Amino acid sequence: MDAKDIDYYSLGFEYIETKTMFVSDYNDGKWDEGKLVPFGKFEISPAACVLNYGQGIFEGMKALRTKNGERVLFRPRENAKRFNDSASRMLMPNYDVSKFVDAVKDVVRANEEYMPPYDSAGALYLRPLMIGNGPIVGVRPAKSYKFIIFAIPVGPYFPEGFKGIDLEITKKYTRAAPGGTGATKTCCNYAGSMLAAKEAKERGFAQVIFLDAVHTEFIEEVGAANFFAVINGTLATPKITGTILPGITRKSILELASKKMGIKIEERDISYKELFENSCSEAFCVGTAAVITPIKSIALEDKKRIFSEGEPGEITRKIYELLVGIQRLDID
Repeated sequence: MDAKDIDYYSLGFEYIETKTMFVSDYNDGKWDEGKLVPFGKFEISPAACVLNYGQGIFEGMKALRTKNGERVLFRPRENAKRFNDSASRMLMPNYDVSKFVDAVKDVVRANEEYMPPYDSAGALYLRPLMIGNGPIVGVRPAKSYKFIIFAIPVGPYFPEGFKGIDLEITKKYTRAAPGGTGATKTCCNYAGSMLAAKEAKERGFAQVIFLDAVHTEFIEEVGAANFFAVINGTLATPKITGTILPGITRKSILELASKKMGIKIEERDISYKELFENSCSEAFCVGTAAVITPIKSIALEDKKRIFSEGEPGEITRKIYELLVGIQRLDID
């Protein structure tokens, strides 16, 4: 799509084809130098490991436009490191962190005309991904891999934007189990969450809250986002135990709340029952795509807890303003 034909002030979180992508191939035990190529299709064997056994990983990043027109990335090395953590878990080759960041910057520069303006609240979303494209019949890792980075202009992940969303807790489905790949950003994790989300949306909810697979009591994630709640004045989030994604936005919020705002933080098991008590005053979900999205209400079967009529809570709003201000260089 031609960049000049896009309405950057009405963007959702949908696929829009841009101009250029980065591609690098791994063969004979090493990566090539990689290069920018026109965005487009590529050939793949029907026996490719990613198609048969799901050997694929990805990241989500955003390039933002500042008030004075600069292009900025938020903690890209953290994405590169997590990408390699995912690769190691899926028996895939690591990619040099500095080269990863350089390639991301190259893709941003090559697609700069697609970057939404500062006052649109949009971003250029970047999708680094790696697939086992080598043909394999037995269950074992591929011998060749493809690393790709493409970009699309996006608006808010949830149509509500920075307004509260309604969520449903599911006890029917779980996202990940101990010892599995819950902390890995692998394609497989997300395909398995789609049915739960679809059913929740059919009942009028924006997304689903997953509980732990062992006790079906403790909060894990909101669809593909990390969860936070303000309980007795403390900012609490589920602890990293190998079943939830170690979110970069999650990590940043914990640091900002503790060091910049003086808010007490806790990483711990959070029972869904706590969300229905008066001690829980606010809740929100976070991620690269979701940024910080307030939670308006949470439901489980015939129980419902309403936190607001849609407006964010005080702590949620302050954290959002600080995080977004830092990301767009409005705040040092």
